[in-house]
Amino acid sequence: MNYEEQAITFDCHGASLYGIASVPQQSGARGVLIVVGGPQYRVGSHRQFALLARSLASQGIPAMRFDYRGMGDSVGEPRTFEEVGPDLRAAIDHFIVTVPGMQEVVIWGLCDAAAAALFYGAEDARVCGLVLLNPWVRTSGGHAKATLKHYYLERLLQPALWRKIVSGRFNYRGALRSLASVAGAAAKPAATGSGVGHAAAADAPLPDRMLAGLANFKGKVLLILSGRDLTAREFSDLAKGSAKWQRLLGASRVTRHALDEADHTFSRRVWRDQVSTWTGDWIKSW
Repeated sequence: MNYEEQAITFDCHGASLYGIASVPQQSGARGVLIVVGGPQYRVGSHRQFALLARSLASQGIPAMRFDYRGMGDSVGEPRTFEEVGPDLRAAIDHFIVTVPGMQEVVIWGLCDAAAAALFYGAEDARVCGLVLLNPWVRTSGGHAKATLKHYYLERLLQPALWRKIVSGRFNYRGALRSLASVAGAAAKPAATGSGVGHAAAADAPLPDRMLAGLANFKGKVLLILSGRDLTAREFSDLAKGSAKWQRLLGASRVTRHALDEADHTFSRRVWRDQVSTWTGDWIKSW
């Protein structure tokens, strides 16, 4: 389907925000707001967000990507992913005005943008779905455990490591210091969300607040995890260790996919295309 891309600007608490809307000639009632994760802007790593928006628009799904305040071309002080609720609301306001007939929005977020989506989703009745990719649930203990479990064990199987050892070029002292530091962090208790209901204090650990966000959001969820990404593995380990995470992620409203060979940002074309296909098919399935 043919589509048109429009440069847009809108206000958020007195700051001018900039973005791009990809609008099909015949738009449906549901659009996708692509939320930026980390210190980047609306094009995305490997042009991922631009390519995703165009792919969705070609399927008849309007898409919008934009820069938070203080990021990319947008004005204002930089914000963390925990502080962008007003930016998301302003973006949805403008998105709905830009696309006549569109009534509801799916928020698509990778890494800490997935966390931002979980924090915001239940606050806006226009948000009907969330696409969460490699959600960021980082704690020092959780990260250390994931590193021990996945990185160090896999490292032992890599021929390059053994070539270093045999050749005498392996830094034993540095490796032991690093291992001791990670093991010490892993020994500290990590949040699992096991004690959280439908609310979490503002100062609660990040995983607990994300669990509360998922519990409070009643719309549909698409979860996509990479197989070769420590962030995704930390999330998987967290979920496996928590009955409440397992119950929420096992609900019928949640669809799950895994790309076993993919890295954190789905940097290869085949991985990006698969994510786009899964996203489009899921949105059109309900």
